Amino acid sequence: MPIQPIRLFGDPVLVTPSVAVVDFDKELRTLVADLTETMLDAPGAGLAAPQIGVPLRVFVWDIDEALGHLINPSLDLSEELQEGEEGCLSFPELRYETPRAMRVVAKGWNMYGEPIIVEGSEMLARALQHETDHLNGILFIDRLSKADRKEAMKEIRESEWFGLATDAGINPEIKVSPHYTFGKGL
Repeated sequence: MPIQPIRLFGDPVLVTPSVAVVDFDKELRTLVADLTETMLDAPGAGLAAPQIGVPLRVFVWDIDEALGHLINPSLDLSEELQEGEEGCLSFPELRYETPRAMRVVAKGWNMYGEPIIVEGSEMLARALQHETDHLNGILFIDRLSKADRKEAMKEIRESEWFGLATDAGINPEIKVSPHYTFGKGL
């Protein structure tokens, strides 16, 4: 499977909600394989379809040497929170403390259309939340405190890769999360 280019902050596909998968066919299995190979090559802990320009509700992860994928996910979050450093392949070298739920129960489907449930805590919970956010057009910087988001935007504007998006005529947008952020961020 070919490695795909990863879309960077400023690309509109990253802030556009994805559509549900309805066909569990060979094309979907190819997408899951492309996502997995691209994530492993990057390397990253997770990758959502919008990050390679495909606006479908699909993502993959690699946590503790365990590969997985989830299609059309829904999440049940614990009330207990965790703080931890988080980054994103669409924001090269940018890492910030990001609040997330400590535990998650994710429900969805595998690439064959079979229902699956994934239960995770700590890093897996973080990855499941991060990648599901991508499918909803929400970026991890949307989860930061106002001060951290301001600092992150300064760092982004000063980065070499930021110019790639603006030179292409793409105006970056920070989308305010419509989801409850546990009192953190907007």
